[in-house]
Amino acid sequence: MSQTIAPRVRTLLLLLLAVTGALLAGSAPVSAHAALTASDPQQGSVVKEAPAQVSLTFSEGVAMSDGSVRVLDPKGKRVDTGKTSEQGTNTYSVKLHSGLPDGTFTVTYQVVSADSHPVSGAFTFSIGAPSTTSVSVSDQEAGGGVVGGLYGFARYLSYAGFILLVGGAAFVLACWQRGTGERSVQRLVVSGWLALTGATLAMLLLRGSYTGSGKVGDIFDLTLLSDVLQTKTGAALVSRLLLLAAGALFIAVLFGAYEKREDDEEKGDLTFGLAIGGFVVAAGLAATWAMAEHASTGIQTGISMPVDVLHLLAVAVWLGGLSTLLVALYRAPSIEPAAVRRFSRIAFGSVAVLAATGIYQSWRQLGSWSAFTGTSYGQLLLVKIGLVVVLVGIAWISRRWTAQLSQAPAAKAVKTSAAAPVKAAAKTSAKASAKTSAASSAKASAKTSAVTSEDEDRETEDEKEPAAAPAGGGDGKRATQLARQRAAVATAREKRVRDADPLRSGLRRSVLAEAGVAVVLLAVTTVLTSTEPGRTVEEAEAATAASSQEATGALAVDIPFDTGGKDGKGLARVEIDPARVGGNDMHVYVQRPNGKAFDIPEVKVAFTLKAKDIGPLPVVPDRIATGHWTATGVQIPMAGNWAIAVTVRTSDIDQVTVDKNAQIG
Repeated sequence: MSQTIAPRVRTLLLLLLAVTGALLAGSAPVSAHAALTASDPQQGSVVKEAPAQVSLTFSEGVAMSDGSVRVLDPKGKRVDTGKTSEQGTNTYSVKLHSGLPDGTFTVTYQVVSADSHPVSGAFTFSIGAPSTTSVSVSDQEAGGGVVGGLYGFARYLSYAGFILLVGGAAFVLACWQRGTGERSVQRLVVSGWLALTGATLAMLLLRGSYTGSGKVGDIFDLTLLSDVLQTKTGAALVSRLLLLAAGALFIAVLFGAYEKREDDEEKGDLTFGLAIGGFVVAAGLAATWAMAEHASTGIQTGISMPVDVLHLLAVAVWLGGLSTLLVALYRAPSIEPAAVRRFSRIAFGSVAVLAATGIYQSWRQLGSWSAFTGTSYGQLLLVKIGLVVVLVGIAWISRRWTAQLSQAPAAKAVKTSAAAPVKAAAKTSAKASAKTSAASSAKASAKTSAVTSEDEDRETEDEKEPAAAPAGGGDGKRATQLARQRAAVATAREKRVRDADPLRSGLRRSVLAEAGVAVVLLAVTTVLTSTEPGRTVEEAEAATAASSQEATGALAVDIPFDTGGKDGKGLARVEIDPARVGGNDMHVYVQRPNGKAFDIPEVKVAFTLKAKDIGPLPVVPDRIATGHWTATGVQIPMAGNWAIAVTVRTSDIDQVTVDKNAQIG
């Protein structure tokens, strides 16, 4: 049986690593939860005189330190004072030196959003007239690279550890108290504690580099660690470690003192105390996520944080209990049908809590039906909902197996413990050793040959008992060997009887399928927590559009493109100022799907007014920065609904022309 278990466990592990790697690798481009909604000077604008400061407005509050915002002149030299200050609601500014020359300036920023995720970006503005610039903005976003991958894996590991720790302990206390004596269950819960503790320590060390430089060498920078401890996320991680210390005491009592209690009344009192203490620790651990991530920002935080705690606890009780049941079905000598029935009822209640809290969280984070399909958060949420539906369907099958198992004849319930044969064998070994004499060595040797032959036969029929130790004494080593053989035979017989039960096998298969889906679900959930909520995305887009229109009346048109080659997808943003008849300034920003500047060889633009049969009027903008092209004096002869065609070339052979209509004038 162990030979069939191992491939399944390895398959689950490979599935876990593959899904986690794929999802975490794709999570970096959408890791920012605060978006830049406005700036002064505005992105791509041309101002007549040098401003005294640069202001940035975000969709939510951000943590900003000195040096978070940098302003670079066309030669790449810093022209800001380095001191940032808060100017209003979610608006921050940095002062500039006086006497700035004309040309194109680059503004870069790297901050931390209110829900703990790093945010970075860059834009340009010009003084007097646009010019070429030597500034090259790094393609790596904050929170990306090797450090970002490690931090993402630690986040996943922390969720998995929390689920195993809380769910395993809850399963033992509420459903299967006899499980406190099972080594496999003990190892599972302790592994959860170790995983959560190790991941929390890793996140503390990685945090400074994750939200800062992204360099591996900065992981062990004690100065950065000191800065992290003063942040909201740092406080949450330290609180988690303190609660885990209390969790270690809980585990010691659960699998130590609790198992040794024989008085039913005393054991009942200890069960009640462990349940209360365990709930407090579990709720506290869940709160460390709620106080530092999605639930702590946005609307209705007073409601969302307790709801988030309930959601996490329900996930842990369901999936953690499921993992413990899987271990019990495969590793434990037996598990009572009553315990499986109790877990089935508790799992049903957990799913009900998950549904209620999940609906509220979805409404809070999405805000509209369009965000389901129009944002990355909504798309991931649809995947998560689908996985939950599949998981519930498999759980329904498991409930049917559980019902059949509980209705089966008592003879089918495997309640034999492996401890009895082992103890009996040990006693035999002790007695045989006590009677050891040199005179019986030859007789024991002869017996060894018989037993060796018997061992060969056991490969096809393992129910045969090994021969007993010589009555008149025998070799001590031989007696020990016989005891081990006897224990192995008893264990093999017990497994054969247990595995022959079709009801238990059916339940085991369905629970294994649930665990496989749960692995993928947990990976999707981890990525979802690091994805910008749909409500934030739509509010930021609306605020950006409103700000642009109010400030200059400029027209901004976003046109997706795909040249068909490798790395050929992106977005061309065409801005026309003041979007009226006559001369206009035009800026073209070419971005990758993740929002980063796209360095491409060539961009062309043409304007066509089909209603008046005018055009195409070609415009060849000049490149002034990575992903930024501009042209001045673009003539629009009359007002109308103009077709704006953008030709994008991403390589020597990959090129595409895309267009979009817009009202000009």
